[in-house]
Amino acid sequence: MSIYAGIDLGTSGLKVALIDDEGRVLASASRSVKVDRPRPGWSQQDPRLWWQETKAIFDSLAEKHPALMKRMTALSISGHMLGSVLLDADDQPTYPSILWNDQRSISQCKVLEDRVPDIGVRTNGAPDPGLTAPKLLWMNEHVPDAFQAAVILILPKDYLRLCLTGERITEASDASGTMLYECGERRWSEELAAAAEWDLQRLPQVVASTDYVGDMRNELRLRWKIEQPVRVAAGAGDNFAGTLGVGAAKPGETVISIGTSGVICAVDSDFHPIPQKAVLTGVHAAPDTYLSMGVVMSATQSLDWLADLTGTSVPDLSVSAQHRFETGGIERMPIIRPSLTGVRTPDNRPDSGASFRGLNAGTEKSDIAYAIMEGVAFQFYDCYLAQTGAGVPMSDFFAVGGGSKSDFWVQLIATLLDTPITMPEGGEVSACLGAARLAKCACNPADISSILEEKPKTISVIEGKCEWRDQLLERHRAFRELPF
Repeated sequence: MSIYAGIDLGTSGLKVALIDDEGRVLASASRSVKVDRPRPGWSQQDPRLWWQETKAIFDSLAEKHPALMKRMTALSISGHMLGSVLLDADDQPTYPSILWNDQRSISQCKVLEDRVPDIGVRTNGAPDPGLTAPKLLWMNEHVPDAFQAAVILILPKDYLRLCLTGERITEASDASGTMLYECGERRWSEELAAAAEWDLQRLPQVVASTDYVGDMRNELRLRWKIEQPVRVAAGAGDNFAGTLGVGAAKPGETVISIGTSGVICAVDSDFHPIPQKAVLTGVHAAPDTYLSMGVVMSATQSLDWLADLTGTSVPDLSVSAQHRFETGGIERMPIIRPSLTGVRTPDNRPDSGASFRGLNAGTEKSDIAYAIMEGVAFQFYDCYLAQTGAGVPMSDFFAVGGGSKSDFWVQLIATLLDTPITMPEGGEVSACLGAARLAKCACNPADISSILEEKPKTISVIEGKCEWRDQLLERHRAFRELPF
């Protein structure tokens, strides 16, 4: 029996799952990675910490599951996208990786739009400080030594692959988020790179997500007592991998990811850029498809914030929010847009903070917890309206990510979207599962379609509540009136 490792580099931590030929998770481990916020609106990490924690996870798995590690055949990586990783000639970072939820390069977005007015329909979306190109302009202006010392730009998960294999490379899903890549034509653009004050010679080769790109370095294989060479697949950005983790590889299949951020990922056969609504559209990791992504910048992060503020666990907040809703109704509850790190879809307001209406002396933390969960659900609904309004197909819906553990949260979303949502087995590690599928593809290139399209077992199907919908839509109208 072959064992495939799926690595998921998340914003706040790393997960690794060991998966068999049938797609079953046989073992997993995780470690946290601290986000550095040296100034308001800044969000960055030292890439070397990612590798340090990856090694620690595999050390742990080798100690606790030696029989599984011994049979590892291939691995691949999913990772948070859009972050800048600039490396010198010795593959050392010249500056911390500026992350997807960093806001420091807002002014540079206008520069890009002025230089390339049609950039939104050529790349994955309208310029936004979360994307890579504005970060490059900011670095050249504010940390020119680090900018000039770099010989190559890669993406976060590509740094881990470099550490594992020694190969500098990227793939199309992650390249799509740089604003240096023509998504419709699937190539780096000299004009876009020049607009970001970068050059093509400092960009890696782009391959397919399923491609075999090298073997794990021998010293690592020996360290973890793996018997045979380990093939490494190119991998994919986290939303792309998470979508494949539930087998969403055909047009219309849609995955709602409720993680630190939230994303509605809809598979499309055509390139449907929607920059005017701040929807991101990239090359999917499944062959001959694209992925349309409506983005909620703060999803579980918003509930985490309330948990830290009140000293209450997230599960307890979620349960109390549901109880408050079911027993007290929502007529007098506050309305909150929990945009702690700005708004992307559909308003493109990275400078926005959270906004609320209706707090009073009788407001309880369970009320706020409910209003945050409702506010996130409203933002998913806004994404859905923006995407379907532009012709993006959406049919079969799945929910994944840590927030999907709350059936109540998923039910709020299902009610607003007026559609059932499938809860798949392994949804909390869907990005690991997707990465493992890509690893399996690297070993079985003739079977790529069947590997990527296979669906996991269904745990449940959550239906919306028709009796909730009118009231939620009324509150959504008030939500849309909140100031930015």
